[in-house]
Amino acid sequence: MNFIESVTLDVADPEAAARFCSTAFGLDTQIRLRASQEPSTGFRGFTMALTVSGPSAVESLVATALEAGATELKPVTKSFWGHGGVVRAPDGTIWKVATSAKKDTGTTTREIDEIVILLGVADVAASKRFYVGQGLVVAKSFGRVYTEFDSGESPVKLALYRRRALAKDVGVSPDGTGSHRVALVGGTESFTDPDGFAWEAAVPAPAA
Repeated sequence: MNFIESVTLDVADPEAAARFCSTAFGLDTQIRLRASQEPSTGFRGFTMALTVSGPSAVESLVATALEAGATELKPVTKSFWGHGGVVRAPDGTIWKVATSAKKDTGTTTREIDEIVILLGVADVAASKRFYVGQGLVVAKSFGRVYTEFDSGESPVKLALYRRRALAKDVGVSPDGTGSHRVALVGGTESFTDPDGFAWEAAVPAPAA
């Protein structure tokens, strides 16, 4: 395995979650959905992040997410790094929409430039070593703070962030128990990472 192939969100109602993803963000095949009743309370330890071209796109996507039933965690605001806002979907998944652009430079579109799943981990350096051992290639790294992996041909990029820092970034308490309610798919073997995030094989392992 050298990159994540897809992300599966475990939700109580896959049809409702699919309608939300489509209506709010225009996502269709990029995220998979699966029925699950596994208990989960508080912060699930991950965030789905959408990178877009400009402030107007951020505002548009966050607005439609709220209209589709999401709860606002952080309103769209301007900061030194750009624009961004955070919402929690009806199924409990936290979505962050952001851009590094300070202003719009052309016609406003709702096109998503990049989808990133940010895993909140206890030790970024240790988790980075684990994933490198699984065959992922580091694309960007900032010590024990943040690591991003090469996404290859995947529609979703994988990144690691300190759990408490990630929770603070999206405006929630870092406390949480139960299932992460997410599975990452890639490679030929299933495994669980040091923080309990489950990976499922994308293709069967070759016969011995």
